[in-house]
Amino acid sequence: MNIKRAKQEIKDTIEAYLLKDEYGEYVIPQIRQRPVLLLGAPGIGKTQIMEQIAKECGIALVAYTITHHTRQSAIGLPFVSKQNFGGREYTVTEYTMSEIVASLYEKMEKTGLSEGILFIDEINCVSETLAPAMLQFLQCKTFGSHAIPQGWIIVAAGNPPEYNKSVREFDVVTMDRVKKIEVEPDFAVWKEYAQLQQLHPAVISYLNTRTAHFYKMETTVDGRKFATPRGWEDLSQMLAVYDALGKEMDREVVVQYIQHETIAKDFANYLELYRKYQMDYQLEEVLEGRIDPLLLKKAAHAPFDERLSVVGLLLGRCRNRFAELMRVEQATELFYGELKKLKMHLLSGETGGEPTGVNLQTDSGREAVGIADRVIAAERTDNAEKGNRGSEFLSVDEILSAVLADFQAETECRKTAELLTRQEEQTRRRVTELLEQYRRELRKEDVPDGETAFARIREWFDGEQDALERELADAGAMLEHAFDFLEAAFSAGQEMVIFVTELNRDPYSVHFLQEYECERYYRYNRELLFEESGRAIEARLREVHFSD
Repeated sequence: MNIKRAKQEIKDTIEAYLLKDEYGEYVIPQIRQRPVLLLGAPGIGKTQIMEQIAKECGIALVAYTITHHTRQSAIGLPFVSKQNFGGREYTVTEYTMSEIVASLYEKMEKTGLSEGILFIDEINCVSETLAPAMLQFLQCKTFGSHAIPQGWIIVAAGNPPEYNKSVREFDVVTMDRVKKIEVEPDFAVWKEYAQLQQLHPAVISYLNTRTAHFYKMETTVDGRKFATPRGWEDLSQMLAVYDALGKEMDREVVVQYIQHETIAKDFANYLELYRKYQMDYQLEEVLEGRIDPLLLKKAAHAPFDERLSVVGLLLGRCRNRFAELMRVEQATELFYGELKKLKMHLLSGETGGEPTGVNLQTDSGREAVGIADRVIAAERTDNAEKGNRGSEFLSVDEILSAVLADFQAETECRKTAELLTRQEEQTRRRVTELLEQYRRELRKEDVPDGETAFARIREWFDGEQDALERELADAGAMLEHAFDFLEAAFSAGQEMVIFVTELNRDPYSVHFLQEYECERYYRYNRELLFEESGRAIEARLREVHFSD
């Protein structure tokens, strides 16, 4: 199966294993919770999906590459102890807790998560001395004499023998105790991931036309030559940084990641042309609506590979704009949730000579949730102990500070538990900056009460919303200009089909088009679906004809 299906299978397994009955016991007892064994070629994403699964399931993750371990670190060190059996004292050998088992308890204490995944990579490449311990681990869920805590699911991964000389086969007894999932590379699935992660458009565009180069493993007289999804992703990130630094990437750099000289040379040549098309077709001006008739003529008579590259360049620019817009929307939505908390606190106070803020004696004050409540309560108590007048009230600045502290503490808690993606961290950082900005502005204006403060906050937030609407309109105009160019250069040919099809496959584009009404997108999409439906009907008729 492909890596996407494997990921879903593991998530389903985790959901089933962690299901509890009405007494709080796991429905599937630990002894029947088979470890998951992922087997597949190197570099196709086995390790990476574990991080995604842990975040999406809201559980902890501890990952080890077992080939880095000795028998002592895996099962613990021996020590001599005294034990009493049948009234007589004996000297026995015991083992200290395994480093791996200890790390599970450390993770639970650090994150506050009692359930998680123990991921063991390269499980079938262990040394001769460690092999029996690994078999015991898979069969009995123990390292040495110490069991894996309940609520922890074991997932192991390995490569088939043809990719690694160190691989040892598990016997039938062991294999009958695991849930085996074999994974194969699949470009269509990887492309979904690549678009979501905004990998470099040149990499996606290149592999669209040369899918055979997505994964390649060859044995030659000079050794292994290979190209893997992991290599393409790492190359993509380096390429983006090179672009930002104004550096050019050549074959010598590409082959450091794509260790297949023929493919590396081909991509380096493509990259050179990709940059040339970027300059020749003045795409920044095209997407601003300034289209040179000479460019249209050049595009219309260009070779197919060149036309395809131009379409890829247009798609890349549009996708990046849509992705940035989506990130702004997510930050705005999260910020709106924090503003609702502020509104509850700021408008539940009373006026009349005292500092205006939230009155913690009211029901609305008691209903407030999170750390902000505790901070506000602590401030009130502190004020009362110091004999401050109006101690049941807090100032606007104190309330804003408390809500900000609440949000920051929640962010830090999620970060410590390793439940935030990099994008989610950036979104939360943006919300923190906005809250701090609003607090500074209110301090500067020295607003007299909570109602006035919230009126100013709402006014500022309306400005944020207006800016977002303008960005949506600008992104829409960019898409319309892309359609203008494609129609003028290629009419409704296969280039337009590719453009619309790729928009349909890109999650950021799909999200944008749910909010922005683009008549031509829907029109060409309908025509595309009609043509696909017609081809499907013809194919079925041919099948019927041949079967007769």
